[in-house]
Amino acid sequence: MLIILAFIILFHLTSAILLFVATIHNAWWVVSPPGREVIYSDLWYTCNSTCYIVENSHSTEAVYLQAVQATIILATILCCVSFFVFMLQLFSIQQGERFIFTAAIQLLASLCVMISASIYTAESKNFHADSLKDGSYGSSYIVAWVSFPMTLISGFMYLVLRKRK
Repeated sequence: MLIILAFIILFHLTSAILLFVATIHNAWWVVSPPGREVIYSDLWYTCNSTCYIVENSHSTEAVYLQAVQATIILATILCCVSFFVFMLQLFSIQQGERFIFTAAIQLLASLCVMISASIYTAESKNFHADSLKDGSYGSSYIVAWVSFPMTLISGFMYLVLRKRK
């Protein structure tokens, strides 16, 4: 039982770390113009040697970008909260009960990651200036999509898991 518990905790922490990396790292969109340095763009800044705020990120036309920002941050927060709730439930629920509350929070985090990455996929060409539209998805975008099934699986593991002695 201790091995299963350690695996679940490591799996949850790995998904939380992936969410932090996807949120913080600046490689959601990568542009490699010929003869110039690579330009990285995340949800807030566009950077090469210097960083600039993503154009139109604070206007009313950037509702989709703001939705991506909000849902990926919410997913990261929910993933961390579900870990702390799991630790609390681990010591407070009765033997044989399920970790339903932890599972619900983790599944909400998974839903937020999916919404965030899906909106970014559908609207990524509208977020960037015309000079950056010829780019491709970066590593943070891929990490966000990888963290989606990990948080989903983690949520389902908490649904199935029962507290044992």
